[in-house]
Parts: sequence; structure tokens; C-alpha cells
Amino acid sequence: MSVSPAMAGSPTTWAHALVKISPYTFSAIGIAIAIGVSVLGAAWGIYITGSSLIGAAIKAPRITSKNLISVIFCEAVAIYGVIVAIILQTKLESVPASQIYAPESLRAGYAIFASGIIVGFANLVCGVCVGIIGSSCALSDAQNSTLFVKILVIEIFGSALGLFGVIVGIIMSAQASWPAKTV
Repeated sequence: MSVSPAMAGSPTTWAHALVKISPYTFSAIGIAIAIGVSVLGAAWGIYITGSSLIGAAIKAPRITSKNLISVIFCEAVAIYGVIVAIILQTKLESVPASQIYAPESLRAGYAIFASGIIVGFANLVCGVCVGIIGSSCALSDAQNSTLFVKILVIEIFGSALGLFGVIVGIIMSAQASWPAKTV
């Protein structure tokens, strides 16, 4: 099915609908995704790590305190989301109603939205990654205590995924510049 040029600009297309959504709505959704999905990733990672840690601590109670570092790494993922949400919130500026759908406003809204999505989902994956590695660390430490530091190094590399997402999100949010107010 071919689309005629007249249909592409009709008010019933997705492109037309997306352009008519306020850039502030996109910004708010991006900020919410950054914090919400990051907290989800942290919670998921803590769940994975915590359940294995509690189970392995039955065999070797000595592992409980030192393996809490895995839970702290998971919690850092939520903190990354909070930090980026604060940074993105500071990018919001008010513009006159006449310029709310200006290309510069749309670009700013889309940049904040994209930044929030990248940070949120990078932290979701990071939380699950750190949770799985933390689980492995607890189970391995219960069997052989010499493995703890070796697996902890891998866990540190896994937690770097969240930092990469934060860095990319901050770089993308730098594209958010709202139109200058006219006096």
C-alpha cells in the first residue's frame, strides 16, 4: 500500500499526532522514565542479589556482611536515575505559548525524552546485570572465599553500564535548548 503525499500530512497520521503533543509532555515522560525505570532496575537487582545472599548465608553466615556491597551497587543504579532526573528537570524552561511548537521547543522536548529513555533503560539493564553478578558472587563466596574479589571486579564492570547510560543521557540532554523569550 502506497501512501500519497496528501495522506502523510493528514491530521490522522502518527507523525501529525506526535508533533501536536506538547514538548513539555515529552520532557515530563522522559524524566519519569529516567527515575522510574532506574528504580525498577535497582529493585530487580536487589531482589536477585538478596535472595541468593540470604540463601547462601545459610551455608556460610560469614558472607552476609561483605556481600552487601552487591546490594549497594544495585542501589547506586537508582541514585543514577535520581541524579539524571534532577539534571533533566533543570533543563526545562518556560516559553511563550506562541513558541511551544517551534522546532527548537520540539527538539528540546525530544532531547529530554530521549535522554530519559536512555538513562532509564541503561539503568534497568545495569541493575539486572549487577544483581545477577552479585548473586553469583554470593553463591561463589559461600563455596570458596577466594573467589569474592575476583567476581567483585566483574561486578564493578557491570555497574559501569549504568554510568555509561548516565554519560550518554547527559550528552543528549545538552541538545535541549528552548527558544529565547522575546520581550
